[in-house]
Amino acid sequence: MGKISELDMAISDLRKAAATINNVADTLAEMFSGAATEETPVNEPPLTLEQVRAVLAEKSRNGHTAEIRTLLRKYGAAKLSLVDPAHYKNLLRDAEVLPDAT
Repeated sequence: MGKISELDMAISDLRKAAATINNVADTLAEMFSGAATEETPVNEPPLTLEQVRAVLAEKSRNGHTAEIRTLLRKYGAAKLSLVDPAHYKNLLRDAEVLPDAT
């Protein structure tokens, strides 16, 4: 077999492989775009000051008052009522890593 014919076969094989890859990519795109429309994100209600206060008060009663004050300062406030409500979720996440008992 000549070099030209080998190249022609190689090119043909590459084109078939490219077509197969393209079909697989299209199938995957359809699968994942369909999944995104089926699953709608659940909107969680925003945390309230009272909810955050309850968690922080429990942590404080368990001996973590100093850590709670440090967390409040981290979010730019000297007391909970001065913390921006946008930070409540992160503040709670940080407070929840504190152990429950001393």
